[in-house]
Amino acid sequence: MNVADTLADRRVCICGGSGGVGKTTAAAAIAMGMAAQGLRVAVVTIDPARRLANSLGLEELGNEPRLVDPALFAAAGVEMQGELWAMMLDPKRTFDEVIGRLAPDARTRDEILSNRIYKEISNAVAGSQEYTAMSKLYDLHQDGGFDLLVLDTPPSRNALDFLDAPDRLTQFLEGRALQLFLRPTGLAGRLVGRGTGMAFSVLKRITGVDLLEDLSVFFRSLSGLLDGFRERARQVDALLSDRGTIFLLVTSPEREPIDEAIYFWRKLKAARMPFGGVVVNRVHHDEAPRADPDAVADMLDEELGRRLAERVGENLRDYQVLARRDRENIAHLAKRLDDERRLALVPYLDEDVHDVAGLARVKRYLFASDAERARLLKAETVA
Repeated sequence: MNVADTLADRRVCICGGSGGVGKTTAAAAIAMGMAAQGLRVAVVTIDPARRLANSLGLEELGNEPRLVDPALFAAAGVEMQGELWAMMLDPKRTFDEVIGRLAPDARTRDEILSNRIYKEISNAVAGSQEYTAMSKLYDLHQDGGFDLLVLDTPPSRNALDFLDAPDRLTQFLEGRALQLFLRPTGLAGRLVGRGTGMAFSVLKRITGVDLLEDLSVFFRSLSGLLDGFRERARQVDALLSDRGTIFLLVTSPEREPIDEAIYFWRKLKAARMPFGGVVVNRVHHDEAPRADPDAVADMLDEELGRRLAERVGENLRDYQVLARRDRENIAHLAKRLDDERRLALVPYLDEDVHDVAGLARVKRYLFASDAERARLLKAETVA
C-alpha cells in the first residue's frame, strides 16, 4: 500500500487503532507526506504527552491549527511544497465551542457556559474524547480551510466507542434522567415544591449558591439545543461514511494489537465505512542476516572477544525470533483482510521518533511502493 495513492482525492483521513502502536507518529508522518506533495494539511491529535508537538519542533499545540515552520522540513531533507498545520484537541474547549455554535443567540450561549450545572456536566461529557475529536474534525471540515484533515483518534479497545461517538451525546441528552428534568410535570417541577424549595433557600443563604436557579436555567437552555445536537450527530455520521473520508488503521505486529485491528476492520466493514488499509508499525523485518547465531559468534570471536561475540550471537537469535513472530502475525492479518496490498509496513527503527527527521524516515516507508519499501529495508540492513 502506498499512502499517497490511498489518499488521492480524499479530504479526511482517520487513523484508528489501539494505544501504544505509534498511531500519533503515523498520523503526523501521513500528514507531512501529503503536505510535501503540495496540499494544505492539518493533523489533529489528542495525545496528552505532547509527542506530536515535540516531533514537529513546537513547544506546544493549542485547540486551533498552527503552521509548522517549513524550515524544519528542509533541514530533514523533505521538500515541502504545501503546508502542514497541527493542533492538539482540548475536549472541554471543543465542547464549549459546540454549545456556542448551537445556541440561538449570544445570551443563551453565555447563560449555558457560565452555568454551574453545565460546567460539571460538560467536564464529564467532554471526557468522551471520541465525541469531541469528531466534533472538531467536523468543524474544520465545514470551515473548508484545508485540502486534507488527518485525525489521530483516541486509543480505544472498543471500535464502537469511536464509530458511535456522534450518537452517544444525543442519546445521553435524550435519556430518561434528563427528560425527567425537562418535562414540566417531571422532577424539575417537583423541585420547586414547598419542602424542596425551602431546602434550596437554606442552601442559598449558607453557601450563596442558588442551585435551584442554576438547574432551572440549565434545563431551560438545554431543551432548546436538542434539535441542534440531533442534526449535528446526523451530519457527523454523514461525514464518517462520505466518499471523501477514509479510515487507516495503525497497529504493531504483536498478536493482540493485530487482533484489535482486525476487529476494528470488521466493524468498519459492517458499518460500511470507507477503509483504506493498515499501517503495521515497528516491524522486525526479514532483511536481517539469516546466518546461524553461533556461526556469527565464532566469526566475531577474535575481534570482539568470546564473551561479547556470544552476546552478539544471542542478540541476533532474539531478533530472528521476533522477525519470525512478526512475519506470522502479519500473514494472519493479511489473510483476514484477504488483501495483502492493503498493508504498509514500517520497520522497527533504531531510534525513537521524536523530531521531523524521524517523521521523515517513517514517511519514506508509508509513501513507497512495495518494491521501493523492500529496497529501503535492504539498504538499512546493509548500512
